Amino acid sequence: MDLETRIRASFGRQSMMQTLGARLISVAPGAVTIEAAIRPDLHQQLGYAHAALAFAIGDSAAGYSALTVTPEDKEIVTSEMKIHLLAPAVGDRLIARGRVIRPGRRLVIVSADVYAVKDGRETHAALLTGTTVPV
Repeated sequence: MDLETRIRASFGRQSMMQTLGARLISVAPGAVTIEAAIRPDLHQQLGYAHAALAFAIGDSAAGYSALTVTPEDKEIVTSEMKIHLLAPAVGDRLIARGRVIRPGRRLVIVSADVYAVKDGRETHAALLTGTTVPV
């Protein structure tokens, strides 16, 4: 199975991503991009996208980036993930660009940058860094 088909098949089994309306935008070795609309039901009390949305798609973008460098007979789970909230997530959608920092057999170190998009302009809203484990 080719890389993109493998990643898209796994992503399709993620009911949480379906619930959030997230879409897999691009797949490349060591890099995956996911986006989700900032729907009214995903806002926090001030009207910004809830940090949980940024975390969810950032974690998945980082995790799927790890999966791109993992043997075909494995999947990936997150062992640890940290988020830095950099700016209010205001706009129409969030884009999470995940990447592999350091691949390994037992641990894959990853990150994701999450941007809020409003009127075509991107604002860096969050930075995630973490560790994933092939299982």
